[in-house]
Amino acid sequence: MDLDKKNQVNALLPFYGPLLTVKQQNYLRAYFEDDYSIIEIAEAEVVSRQAVSDNLKRGVDSLEHYEAVLGLYKDSVHRQAQEQDLLDYVAEHYQNDQHLKQILDQLVNQEIN
Repeated sequence: MDLDKKNQVNALLPFYGPLLTVKQQNYLRAYFEDDYSIIEIAEAEVVSRQAVSDNLKRGVDSLEHYEAVLGLYKDSVHRQAQEQDLLDYVAEHYQNDQHLKQILDQLVNQEIN
């Protein structure tokens, strides 16, 4: 299994997994998260290897399509980088401002009402 593809699918599943069929979700999680082989999944689900393979392909294609259209994962990675830059800047230039650190911590953890 291609490690880059595995990492990509594992990153996209939390964002778009609920948009897939339950069967696709289960197969993708078993294959990409739990490292089951297609044969192991097919035997456990009592289906053909081709059925598992087809569902995996459709599931991965759907995840990639959703990301291409919606870009939620890309936006999340970008937002996390910006948050880290802000945290680093505040730590460097405002190390004594506890109130600012508290507000920033709440913002980063999305606790502001």
